[in-house]
Amino acid sequence: MTKTVFHTIALLFILTTSVTAQTKVSGMVVDAFNKPVAYANVVFKGTNEGVITNEDGRFYIESKNSYKTVVVSFVGYSSQEIPLEKAVNYNVKVVLEDGEQLAEVKIYSGKTSKKNNPAIDILRKIWERKRKNGLYMFNQYQMDKYEKIEFDFNTIDSAFMKRKIFKGMEFIFDKVDTSDVTGKTYLPIFINESLHEVYGDNTTNRKKEILKANKNSGFDSNQQILAFIKDLYVEYNIYDNYLNFFDKSFTSPLSRTGIDVYNYVLADSAFIDKKWCYNIVYYPRRKGELTFKGDFWVNDTTFAIKNINMAVTKSANINWVKDIYIEQDFDVLNDSVFLLKRDHMMTDFSLNKKEKSRGVYGKRTTLYRNHEFNKVKPGDFYKADVNYNDESVYVKDDEYWRQNRFESLNKDEVGIYKMLDTLKTVKKFQQLYNAVSILGSGYVQYGNFDYGPIFSTFGYNDVEGARVRVGGRTYFGQNDTWRLQGYTAYGFKDNQFKYGISGKWMIDKKNRVILTAGNRRDVEQIGVSLTTTNDVLGRSFASSSLFSSGSNNKLTSINLTTIGVEVEPLRNLTFQMGFTYRTLKAASSAFSLDYFTDIPAGITAGEVKQYEMNMMIDYTPKRKTIGYGVERSIVDYNFARVFFNYSQGVKGIFNSDFDYDKLQFYYRQPIVIGPLGRLFVTTEVGKIYGNVPLGLMGVVPGNQSYFIIDNTFNLLNYYEFVADTYVNMQVEHHFNGKLFARIPGIRDLNLREIIGVKGIYGTVSDGNIALNASNLVYQAPEQVYWEYHAGIGNIFKVLRVDFAWRGSHLNVPGTNKFGVKASFGFYF
Repeated sequence: MTKTVFHTIALLFILTTSVTAQTKVSGMVVDAFNKPVAYANVVFKGTNEGVITNEDGRFYIESKNSYKTVVVSFVGYSSQEIPLEKAVNYNVKVVLEDGEQLAEVKIYSGKTSKKNNPAIDILRKIWERKRKNGLYMFNQYQMDKYEKIEFDFNTIDSAFMKRKIFKGMEFIFDKVDTSDVTGKTYLPIFINESLHEVYGDNTTNRKKEILKANKNSGFDSNQQILAFIKDLYVEYNIYDNYLNFFDKSFTSPLSRTGIDVYNYVLADSAFIDKKWCYNIVYYPRRKGELTFKGDFWVNDTTFAIKNINMAVTKSANINWVKDIYIEQDFDVLNDSVFLLKRDHMMTDFSLNKKEKSRGVYGKRTTLYRNHEFNKVKPGDFYKADVNYNDESVYVKDDEYWRQNRFESLNKDEVGIYKMLDTLKTVKKFQQLYNAVSILGSGYVQYGNFDYGPIFSTFGYNDVEGARVRVGGRTYFGQNDTWRLQGYTAYGFKDNQFKYGISGKWMIDKKNRVILTAGNRRDVEQIGVSLTTTNDVLGRSFASSSLFSSGSNNKLTSINLTTIGVEVEPLRNLTFQMGFTYRTLKAASSAFSLDYFTDIPAGITAGEVKQYEMNMMIDYTPKRKTIGYGVERSIVDYNFARVFFNYSQGVKGIFNSDFDYDKLQFYYRQPIVIGPLGRLFVTTEVGKIYGNVPLGLMGVVPGNQSYFIIDNTFNLLNYYEFVADTYVNMQVEHHFNGKLFARIPGIRDLNLREIIGVKGIYGTVSDGNIALNASNLVYQAPEQVYWEYHAGIGNIFKVLRVDFAWRGSHLNVPGTNKFGVKASFGFYF
């Protein structure tokens, strides 16, 4: 970038700041000993426009109005009035000196008392009335909602602009502006607007939103990115005890448990919209906990919140997020009703929490209007649509948006649409966009064909040796009603080709009636999951683990053909019926699936041929998905799951070998326990009626890799235990750093604690023992097998290490009594 271009952009930036904001002030508040004063109030004199300093005493405040003075105050100090000589005042240093205690109001400093504190007396009034305020005052409600989500690069400077990656795209820097929360420069890169009708019934606790219009620019066609964005901005209610953001439970400043984690100070009182209100400042009692700092104004009679500001402290144990700022404003409908009018949330995503680190702002602004109350809707009105998609909501013209959006876009937001439309025509941007799509989806797109998944290209096991896989799928868009996909693979040790092919066709969109069919011939480590499905292209991690302990030669050659139909009559409730035919045989001479075809005569066979009919019910309440096609992306996995499967094997059909009935039940429940973290409980129960060989038995899932694999036993080898009747229970709790946050010297590392215990009881019938002719002696966990583990997560923000101990069956030769497992991942 030439100096002329840079100077031009700098000039535009100066002009922009003078138009978009009349007064800007940034700086630092310190005490007489030059120590930062955290959580001090900074307001424009004579107004309620203000901010709270962060833990380092820094602040940034901005207003569209012109002001000549800011007032800085904190309990226990004399207030300071700072004259503003110009519209933009950066790096102002404010020194607060000890002040005299006021006679009218008792002042608190540092940790405040829980007794004789007027702020906490007011807080108790809020608790008493919180279910009698706002929308809770009515049996039914309805309103219109407008939501705007924006993402911006931040901390844009000349060095950033001159990077080679932006060559040919310099025009985007014409849109650089300054945040009114942090004072950092930013560059808009994505915007999404939506209009909704919202309906709720407090008597049945049901709610429904109808999307009326949607408009976006940026990464609008990538479902993984859209799913990520959707997951970031969940609904929340400040009156709830805990607010969930980024899979973490933050204690609300209005929580009944707030007095245990917050200091509260009654700082001021004033008329706001002709209502007398109290101002309460709050800040954390301890570092490292999931808390906020800020203040709120509350009415003196209804004890309803008029305005609240919340900022996450930098010491909070959350990754990739430097700042979270939330502001809510409430309208006074009449003397007793306060309704949420505006909700704004800004998140500063960054690789680290250093002051000058670059990152991305994520901003969501939600506005509400046209409230109506006590209009009863029919009972089936709130029934969730299974798969309704109205394409017309995405094609509203500019005139429609000018007339219907709740507030006009500012010049930056208007410019995003035009800038990104132009940017998409730049070849380098298309290359960057494609790279993001590949990392997010795992596929490389060529026209209407996706090659991948690329992360499955290479593998290794004892039978195949090094393995290479290539494959792909049809892809016309995220809402495809049909899809074909397949792969072929080659093992350099067994010198054999493998393949898989499958197809899906959604013949009824409303109820998601989907026909499926496929065939796979491959080498598989079966028995790594008690509860099985018929995913024809699925292949377990254990089948190609690049790093494993012990021998991994108990693999099976499988030829699987499936055909089925599934339907979703209710949201997240799926019924499936299918038919499968499979042949199974050992993939190496070191392993055997032999069984007796004539026990008295000692005649055996090494191949299993089996037809099977199965019926499945899968219920996943509160699961969130994106897309309306034959395949959907799941937004997150923090939902309960109930799964039931009945399978029937019929001897003689297609020369099948066995008659049997198999029942499987699976239940997984995540439980949020407020500030104590999240508990995961998994239960599995299964039973096989009839005699079957090893290839069709239930195998207790072991884990011979060095990695953590959900729903397996850390210290069991493959095929160590088998069972035809079993009960499996696994419990794991994530404290999210709650314990480590109280240990000096450790709290700053932001480590997270995990503990868990797993146990299984199972038996094998005499008939199945007699049928077994393999080289494996059946062992069933008739005496409960159990193990326990403790882990440390968030090491270097990406690493989790678990230490596992065997709790029973300790005297069996060759077994693992202790093990260490690890996993990598990017988690907030």
